[in-house]
Amino acid sequence: MKQYILCLLLLFILSSCSNELSFENKEFAQKSTLLCKENCPEIKVVIPYAKNKSIVADSLNQKVFSVIKDLVYLEDQPVKKATYETLVSSFINSYESAKEEAPDATFGWEANIEGTIKYQSENIINIEIDHYTFTGGAHGYEGLQSLLFDPKTGKTIPNEALFQNLSELKKMVEKKFRIKYQIPLQGNINQTGYLFEDDEFQLPKNIFFTNDGLLFHYNQYEAAAYVEGPKTLFIPYASLKKHLILK
Repeated sequence: MKQYILCLLLLFILSSCSNELSFENKEFAQKSTLLCKENCPEIKVVIPYAKNKSIVADSLNQKVFSVIKDLVYLEDQPVKKATYETLVSSFINSYESAKEEAPDATFGWEANIEGTIKYQSENIINIEIDHYTFTGGAHGYEGLQSLLFDPKTGKTIPNEALFQNLSELKKMVEKKFRIKYQIPLQGNINQTGYLFEDDEFQLPKNIFFTNDGLLFHYNQYEAAAYVEGPKTLFIPYASLKKHLILK
Protein backbone atom coordinates (compact mmCIF):
# COMPACT_ATOMS: atom_id res chain seq x y z
CA MET A 1 0.00 0.00 0.00
CA LYS A 2 2.84 2.39 0.90
CA GLN A 3 4.56 1.62 -2.39
CA TYR A 4 1.33 2.37 -4.25
CA ILE A 5 0.97 5.73 -2.51
CA LEU A 6 4.61 6.57 -3.20
CA CYS A 7 4.15 5.73 -6.88
CA LEU A 8 1.08 7.97 -7.10
CA LEU A 9 2.98 10.77 -5.39
CA LEU A 10 5.90 10.39 -7.79
CA LEU A 11 3.56 10.44 -10.80
CA PHE A 12 1.90 13.57 -9.45
CA ILE A 13 5.27 15.30 -9.00
CA LEU A 14 6.42 14.32 -12.48
CA SER A 15 3.12 15.49 -13.95
CA SER A 16 3.38 18.82 -12.16
CA CYS A 17 6.93 19.33 -13.38
CA SER A 18 5.94 18.61 -16.98
CA ASN A 19 3.28 21.29 -16.76
CA GLU A 20 5.74 23.99 -15.72
CA LEU A 21 6.52 26.46 -18.48
CA SER A 22 10.16 26.15 -19.47
CA PHE A 23 12.38 27.46 -22.26
CA GLU A 24 15.10 26.25 -24.54
CA ASN A 25 17.24 28.34 -26.88
CA LYS A 26 16.76 27.68 -30.57
CA GLU A 27 19.02 28.99 -33.31
CA PHE A 28 18.28 29.48 -37.00
CA ALA A 29 20.91 30.73 -39.43
CA GLN A 30 21.64 30.93 -43.13
CA LYS A 31 24.33 32.48 -45.31
CA SER A 32 24.32 33.45 -48.97
CA THR A 33 27.06 32.41 -51.36
CA LEU A 34 25.56 34.03 -54.47
CA LEU A 35 28.06 36.35 -56.22
CA CYS A 36 29.89 36.65 -52.94
CA LYS A 37 33.39 35.60 -51.90
CA GLU A 38 33.74 37.10 -48.42
CA ASN A 39 31.57 38.90 -45.88
CA CYS A 40 28.59 37.21 -47.46
CA PRO A 41 25.13 38.30 -46.29
CA GLU A 42 23.84 36.18 -43.46
CA ILE A 43 21.07 35.98 -40.93
CA LYS A 44 21.09 34.53 -37.44
CA VAL A 45 18.11 34.25 -35.12
CA VAL A 46 18.37 32.96 -31.55
CA ILE A 47 15.20 32.85 -29.48
CA PRO A 48 13.96 31.37 -26.19
CA TYR A 49 11.35 28.81 -27.20
CA ALA A 50 8.65 27.99 -24.65
CA LYS A 51 7.90 24.33 -23.87
CA ASN A 52 5.28 22.44 -21.84
CA LYS A 53 1.89 23.95 -20.97
CA SER A 54 1.11 23.80 -24.69
CA ILE A 55 -1.64 26.45 -24.85
CA VAL A 56 0.45 28.97 -22.91
CA ALA A 57 3.63 28.11 -24.80
CA ASP A 58 1.92 28.33 -28.20
CA SER A 59 0.54 31.76 -27.45
CA LEU A 60 3.91 33.06 -26.29
CA ASN A 61 5.85 31.46 -29.15
CA GLN A 62 3.45 32.85 -31.75
CA LYS A 63 3.94 36.40 -30.48
CA VAL A 64 7.72 36.10 -30.49
CA PHE A 65 7.58 34.68 -34.03
CA SER A 66 5.37 37.57 -35.15
CA VAL A 67 7.88 40.11 -33.84
CA ILE A 68 10.80 38.36 -35.57
CA LYS A 69 8.83 38.15 -38.82
CA ASP A 70 8.22 41.90 -38.80
CA LEU A 71 11.97 42.44 -38.46
CA VAL A 72 13.31 40.14 -41.19
CA TYR A 73 10.55 39.22 -43.64
CA LEU A 74 10.89 41.56 -46.62
CA GLU A 75 8.79 39.94 -49.34
CA ASP A 76 5.54 41.48 -50.56
CA GLN A 77 3.59 38.23 -50.47
CA PRO A 78 2.44 36.74 -47.14
CA VAL A 79 4.78 34.09 -45.79
CA LYS A 80 3.59 30.72 -47.11
CA LYS A 81 4.81 28.56 -44.28
CA ALA A 82 5.16 30.23 -40.90
CA THR A 83 8.41 28.77 -39.55
CA TYR A 84 11.73 30.26 -38.55
CA GLU A 85 13.38 28.25 -41.31
CA THR A 86 11.24 29.98 -43.94
CA LEU A 87 11.93 33.38 -42.38
CA VAL A 88 15.71 33.06 -42.57
CA SER A 89 15.46 31.60 -46.08
CA SER A 90 13.23 34.45 -47.24
CA PHE A 91 15.73 37.04 -45.97
CA ILE A 92 18.54 35.44 -48.00
CA ASN A 93 16.24 34.98 -51.00
CA SER A 94 15.35 38.68 -50.90
CA TYR A 95 19.04 39.57 -50.95
CA GLU A 96 19.81 37.19 -53.81
CA SER A 97 16.88 38.49 -55.87
CA ALA A 98 18.09 42.07 -55.38
CA LYS A 99 21.66 41.07 -56.25
CA GLU A 100 20.60 39.34 -59.46
CA GLU A 101 18.68 42.42 -60.55
CA ALA A 102 21.62 44.74 -59.79
CA PRO A 103 24.82 42.66 -59.71
CA ASP A 104 27.11 45.70 -59.70
CA ALA A 105 25.43 47.32 -56.71
CA THR A 106 27.08 47.18 -53.31
CA PHE A 107 25.28 44.86 -50.94
CA GLY A 108 26.12 43.94 -47.38
CA TRP A 109 22.93 42.57 -45.95
CA GLU A 110 22.92 41.25 -42.41
CA ALA A 111 20.42 40.29 -39.73
CA ASN A 112 21.23 39.36 -36.17
CA ILE A 113 18.32 38.77 -33.80
CA GLU A 114 18.75 37.52 -30.23
CA GLY A 115 15.99 36.94 -27.74
CA THR A 116 16.66 36.46 -24.03
CA ILE A 117 14.55 36.14 -20.91
CA LYS A 118 15.41 39.25 -18.92
CA TYR A 119 13.02 38.72 -16.01
CA GLN A 120 10.62 36.04 -14.81
CA SER A 121 8.20 35.95 -11.88
CA GLU A 122 4.83 34.39 -11.11
CA ASN A 123 3.18 37.41 -12.76
CA ILE A 124 5.48 38.37 -15.63
CA ILE A 125 7.83 36.91 -18.21
CA ASN A 126 9.90 39.62 -19.86
CA ILE A 127 11.63 38.68 -23.11
CA GLU A 128 14.09 41.08 -24.71
CA ILE A 129 14.54 41.06 -28.49
CA ASP A 130 17.90 42.57 -29.42
CA HIS A 131 17.88 43.14 -33.17
CA TYR A 132 20.08 44.51 -35.93
CA THR A 133 19.30 44.40 -39.63
CA PHE A 134 21.07 46.03 -42.55
CA THR A 135 19.69 45.94 -46.09
CA GLY A 136 21.54 48.92 -47.54
CA GLY A 137 21.62 52.63 -46.85
CA ALA A 138 23.58 54.80 -44.46
CA HIS A 139 23.15 52.52 -41.47
CA GLY A 140 21.27 49.50 -40.21
CA TYR A 141 18.12 49.25 -38.16
CA GLU A 142 18.76 48.25 -34.56
CA GLY A 143 17.13 48.35 -31.20
CA LEU A 144 15.63 46.48 -28.27
CA GLN A 145 12.05 45.30 -27.93
CA SER A 146 10.47 44.33 -24.62
CA LEU A 147 7.81 41.63 -24.73
CA LEU A 148 5.81 41.15 -21.54
CA PHE A 149 3.79 37.96 -21.04
CA ASP A 150 1.38 36.56 -18.48
CA PRO A 151 2.92 33.20 -17.43
CA LYS A 152 -0.56 31.78 -16.76
CA THR A 153 -1.97 32.47 -20.25
CA GLY A 154 0.96 33.26 -22.52
CA LYS A 155 -0.84 36.43 -23.60
CA THR A 156 1.02 39.71 -23.93
CA ILE A 157 0.68 42.33 -21.21
CA PRO A 158 0.36 45.90 -22.54
CA ASN A 159 2.30 48.62 -20.76
CA GLU A 160 -0.97 50.24 -19.73
CA ALA A 161 -1.82 47.21 -17.60
CA LEU A 162 1.34 47.57 -15.53
CA PHE A 163 0.45 50.83 -13.82
CA GLN A 164 -2.41 52.28 -11.81
CA ASN A 165 -2.21 55.84 -13.07
CA LEU A 166 -0.34 56.39 -16.31
CA SER A 167 -0.65 60.17 -16.24
CA GLU A 168 0.94 60.39 -12.78
CA LEU A 169 3.66 57.93 -13.75
CA LYS A 170 4.35 59.92 -16.90
CA LYS A 171 4.88 63.10 -14.87
CA MET A 172 7.35 61.36 -12.57
CA VAL A 173 9.30 59.73 -15.41
CA GLU A 174 9.43 62.99 -17.36
CA LYS A 175 10.90 64.84 -14.38
CA LYS A 176 13.58 62.18 -13.89
CA PHE A 177 14.28 62.12 -17.64
CA ARG A 178 14.75 65.90 -17.74
CA ILE A 179 17.11 65.77 -14.78
CA LYS A 180 19.21 62.94 -16.20
CA TYR A 181 19.56 64.50 -19.66
CA GLN A 182 19.88 68.09 -18.40
CA ILE A 183 16.66 69.42 -19.88
CA PRO A 184 15.19 72.40 -17.98
CA LEU A 185 12.27 71.29 -15.79
CA GLN A 186 10.09 74.00 -17.31
CA GLY A 187 9.40 74.54 -20.99
CA ASN A 188 9.24 72.41 -24.13
CA ILE A 189 10.60 68.88 -23.69
CA ASN A 190 12.31 69.26 -27.09
CA GLN A 191 14.03 72.55 -26.25
CA THR A 192 17.47 70.91 -26.17
CA GLY A 193 17.06 68.95 -29.40
CA TYR A 194 14.95 65.94 -28.49
CA LEU A 195 12.33 64.64 -30.93
CA PHE A 196 9.22 63.77 -28.92
CA GLU A 197 6.15 63.90 -31.13
CA ASP A 198 4.02 67.04 -30.81
CA ASP A 199 6.58 68.43 -28.35
CA GLU A 200 5.11 66.28 -25.60
CA PHE A 201 6.96 63.79 -23.43
CA GLN A 202 5.91 60.17 -23.93
CA LEU A 203 6.70 56.98 -22.08
CA PRO A 204 8.78 54.57 -24.19
CA LYS A 205 7.26 51.61 -25.98
CA ASN A 206 9.80 49.34 -24.34
CA ILE A 207 9.91 48.91 -20.57
CA PHE A 208 12.15 46.21 -19.08
CA PHE A 209 11.83 44.53 -15.71
CA THR A 210 14.97 43.86 -13.68
CA ASN A 211 15.50 42.51 -10.17
CA ASP A 212 15.85 46.04 -8.80
CA GLY A 213 13.54 48.21 -10.88
CA LEU A 214 12.23 49.19 -14.31
CA LEU A 215 14.36 50.27 -17.25
CA PHE A 216 12.60 52.72 -19.55
CA HIS A 217 14.26 52.32 -22.96
CA TYR A 218 13.94 54.63 -25.97
CA ASN A 219 15.40 53.22 -29.17
CA GLN A 220 17.11 55.47 -31.70
CA TYR A 221 14.68 57.90 -33.35
CA GLU A 222 12.06 57.41 -30.60
CA ALA A 223 13.26 60.35 -28.52
CA ALA A 224 16.36 61.72 -30.22
CA ALA A 225 18.28 61.69 -33.49
CA TYR A 226 19.98 58.50 -34.63
CA VAL A 227 23.46 59.79 -33.81
CA GLU A 228 22.37 60.36 -30.22
CA GLY A 229 21.81 56.63 -29.74
CA PRO A 230 19.21 55.09 -27.42
CA LYS A 231 18.10 56.87 -24.26
CA THR A 232 17.43 55.00 -21.04
CA LEU A 233 16.14 55.75 -17.58
CA PHE A 234 16.27 53.34 -14.64
CA ILE A 235 13.82 53.74 -11.76
CA PRO A 236 14.02 51.49 -8.65
CA TYR A 237 10.91 49.63 -7.52
CA ALA A 238 10.95 51.64 -4.31
CA SER A 239 10.09 54.75 -6.33
CA LEU A 240 7.32 52.95 -8.20
CA LYS A 241 5.34 51.53 -5.28
CA LYS A 242 2.24 53.64 -5.81
CA HIS A 243 2.30 53.19 -9.58
CA LEU A 244 3.26 49.60 -10.37
CA ILE A 245 0.56 46.91 -10.31
CA LEU A 246 2.46 43.88 -11.59
CA LYS A 247 5.95 42.73 -10.68
